[in-house]
Amino acid sequence: MSGRTLLIVFGAVLILAGLLWPWLQRIGLGRLPGDIAIERESFRIYIPIGTSILVSVAITLILWLTRR
Repeated sequence: MSGRTLLIVFGAVLILAGLLWPWLQRIGLGRLPGDIAIERESFRIYIPIGTSILVSVAITLILWLTRR
């Protein structure tokens, strides 16, 4: 797979994940241990470290299996 095609596929996956995010939150993705959520009166910040690691490992495994 060429680099350009790979970028298009990753972009499509990110768009799909964004559209499915409300459903993914219902099954617990986004509230994993390691995710940081800070809520104050005037702002709210969310840093999904645990979710990012899980997604990274899943994508790495998928790419590794497809290249074999």
